[in-house]
Amino acid sequence: MLALLPELGQRSPKAIAALAGLAPFDNKSGKLSRRSQIQGGRSRVRRALYMAALTAIRTCERFKTFYTALAARSGSKKLAIIAVARKLLVVLNAIMRD
Repeated sequence: MLALLPELGQRSPKAIAALAGLAPFDNKSGKLSRRSQIQGGRSRVRRALYMAALTAIRTCERFKTFYTALAARSGSKKLAIIAVARKLLVVLNAIMRD
């Protein structure tokens, strides 16, 4: 992961999520406001974190409870998986920083 995202540990959680393409951006035009979507960033990092999030949901109880609560609240399982991927990235960033 460090080879794909050398900024780990040097940026804020919001900035690192934006670099990886896991930060939601508003889709607005005039008075029309649509759901947020993830876009941009480094696609290889995003794909790696997506697969890591799927594994974390199955194996780690902490991420599993976060995923099930968010999936039930939002009604979207994919949104919850991306949220777990972002949480994984924030944890990696904190580990590299400390």
